[in-house]
Amino acid sequence: MNSTARVVVIGGGVVGVSTLYHLAKKGWSDVMLLERKELTSGSTWHAAGLLPLFNLSYSVGQIHKYSVGLYQKLEAETGQHVGFRQVSNIRLARTKDRFDEYMYYAGVAQTIGVKVNILTPAEVKEIWPLCETDGLIGAIQHPDDGYIQPADLTQALAKGARAMGAAIHRNTTVTGIDRLPTGEWRVRTDKGDVTCEHVVSASGNFARRTGAMVGLDVPVMPVEHQYIVTEPHPEIVKRRAAGLPEMGVLRESDSSWYMREENGGLLLGPYEIGAPACYVDGPSDESEYELFQEDLDRLLPHIETAIARVPAFGEVGVKKVYNGAIAYTPDGSPIVGPAWDVPNFWLNEGHSFGVTAAGGAGWQLAEWIVEGEPTIDMLGVDPRRFGPYASRGYLKTKNEEAYAKVFTIHYPDEERTAARPLKTSPVYDRMKALGAVFGTVYGWERPGWFAPPGYALTEADLARPDVLLNENFAEPRPGEAVREKWSFRRSNYFPFVGEECRNVHENVGIQDMSPFAKAIVSGPGARDWLDSILANRIPKNRGRIALCHLLTSRGGVRSEFTVYERAPGEFYLVSAGALERHDHDVLRKLLPADGSVAFRPVTEARGVLVVAGPNSRKVLQKLTDADLSHAAFPWLTGRHVSIGPVALDLLRVNFVGELGFELHHPIEVQNTLFDLVWQAGEEFGIRPFGIKAMLALAVEKSYRLVGRELSIEYAAFESGLDRFVHLNKGPFLGSAGLTAWRERGFANRFVTLEVHGITDVDARGSEPILLDGEMVGRCTSGAYGWRVGKSLALGMVRPDLGEVGQELTIQILGQPYRATVIPESPYDPDNLALRS
Repeated sequence: MNSTARVVVIGGGVVGVSTLYHLAKKGWSDVMLLERKELTSGSTWHAAGLLPLFNLSYSVGQIHKYSVGLYQKLEAETGQHVGFRQVSNIRLARTKDRFDEYMYYAGVAQTIGVKVNILTPAEVKEIWPLCETDGLIGAIQHPDDGYIQPADLTQALAKGARAMGAAIHRNTTVTGIDRLPTGEWRVRTDKGDVTCEHVVSASGNFARRTGAMVGLDVPVMPVEHQYIVTEPHPEIVKRRAAGLPEMGVLRESDSSWYMREENGGLLLGPYEIGAPACYVDGPSDESEYELFQEDLDRLLPHIETAIARVPAFGEVGVKKVYNGAIAYTPDGSPIVGPAWDVPNFWLNEGHSFGVTAAGGAGWQLAEWIVEGEPTIDMLGVDPRRFGPYASRGYLKTKNEEAYAKVFTIHYPDEERTAARPLKTSPVYDRMKALGAVFGTVYGWERPGWFAPPGYALTEADLARPDVLLNENFAEPRPGEAVREKWSFRRSNYFPFVGEECRNVHENVGIQDMSPFAKAIVSGPGARDWLDSILANRIPKNRGRIALCHLLTSRGGVRSEFTVYERAPGEFYLVSAGALERHDHDVLRKLLPADGSVAFRPVTEARGVLVVAGPNSRKVLQKLTDADLSHAAFPWLTGRHVSIGPVALDLLRVNFVGELGFELHHPIEVQNTLFDLVWQAGEEFGIRPFGIKAMLALAVEKSYRLVGRELSIEYAAFESGLDRFVHLNKGPFLGSAGLTAWRERGFANRFVTLEVHGITDVDARGSEPILLDGEMVGRCTSGAYGWRVGKSLALGMVRPDLGEVGQELTIQILGQPYRATVIPESPYDPDNLALRS
């Protein structure tokens, strides 16, 4: 075994071997994989090998699509059989909400180039003659879907990697990982040490133990998953003998199971409530090809529905029950990308659909390592989307929940209840008393909207269908009422959110935005450093505020910050709460090595209250002797003031497009501050508002969000950031790449659209935009604009189709709606309210 390598990959499952293969394919042949036992001996060997293309996540959908395409040609490339069976996949719908989910997904699939067929029950019967179709509304089919033999796939990837010069060392256990003074890694093994530039952890069930070697608390913990294989069934054997096609993979999502043929019989895999987390502290050192004791009692409700749907399943005996570990994260998506805090340590872990994701995850991670950036937006799987709160006890609770909800309807407003409340700001109880219906972001409780006093939904209101998975609301805590019904359409909260929007527009609203990510950058080199990494000019006058974007080396948008110089040489940076670990890690890794710049996170030390609306100045002026007039305190400025006895930073910015202020204050005085503002605002009609109202108001201003309108996949100028990006200010991170991108020409253009003919549904993002039936763009956000009285959408389209007045079509839940490109910021385009 060589003592040096450019990259060491730890873990010989399908994910690790795929990573090695793709690194070698990128031309890095000096790469090495270390596996403690034999390849596939962890979770890969007992995987069912399904290749589901279905996923509502843009990132994961792209990853799955690439994988299936790769597997189809891998055998021809390597000469190694992979056992790929392109038999298609059918997902059954028994309820209207489930079919809405499928139609929403069909739009997502269209935007990423995945083919989806919509089937009637009769067409399902034709493809799957052993399936009873009573009670079905319809189905969708992925004709390119199917299954593969995981061990054969892994061996094919290994053979391909070796052929390109990569090395694989089996029966080699990693015992430690050290950071050397040179910045390199030393990977210690029972066969000797290896010095390398990069380390990739793809260790599956050992993810937490591998991460702990470098001080990381990796948010991955496996959960037990069972599947049943039956004896051969005469009808299936007869079909094989007659040369009839395999019936493919069948999924009854409303009953939480999948089924496919297996050696003349059937294979059933349910996702049940009560499946326990396993390997909580990691497997034993001897663990290899390990299974757990089966527990069929947990599966009985699913078995009963499977027999009802496919009677043949109940007509033959059980041949084998597999119960093995599948890695999970709290949200069910994998973690693929750089680890936080430690440079050149990469994670490819938490793959609950590892066989499906392995190809695409290895592809993008190799791009990231070799080129410095992935080629698709990976925010949905970035390891830094979780924070320090996602530790052992939290993972056990949330990962068991994620497993049980694999097949639940993934409503846009779904808020899962396990391990909540976890992080709360001081005004949590006050907001709760005012009727807040909470959601979560980065572990924080955050008001989504406010229900009237005594408001509650009845069972009749919920109208839950008679299926196993019929949750269309968040289970309330004891003594609390159900107040929100989830839907892909306008739901019961719609008019209440409208009232919040109108009150912000006509009077004054107050909002808790304490989850904002906040940090202080200081030191003699702070200004020059910020100017060298951010695309906007850093204001020269203290107290001015700038919206600044951190670009990728290619010129896409990685992060967005509000930058405010609160004291000489001390800058206060605010960014999206969901991206705290991501944004702060990116900034830390860019810090100069000479110590001239200090970085200090202050998110949990400082709270944020937003006071917005035409009466906001009147409310705050009652509480301070600072002059808040426009002449003395213009838009996009900040200053240190006292509100009553509370000293704070008052910033004249907001995300709703009205006169308004953000009050950044020491978190321990938040209740005092809230009470002062609330009492002062009563005469001016103050009411709370939540994140749903804020986002609806933001769409009316065409405001962009990172991960939607702002992405590494879109050049900053494609996203319409011309006034925030100054190529003439001197070199900054991404300026050369953006210039080169502009010279090559842009493929997208940001637009605001009015959607016509809407009655009960608005665009939400990821819907296809069409012209004469051809896809020419995708929606990124959408909402009903209460101030302008129109259904609106934001999106990216082909550049020649971005002129005002252009007629297009948006496909929403499978239905076409006429849409017109309108001027940006349909509400108050001249920002008169903001400047008032």
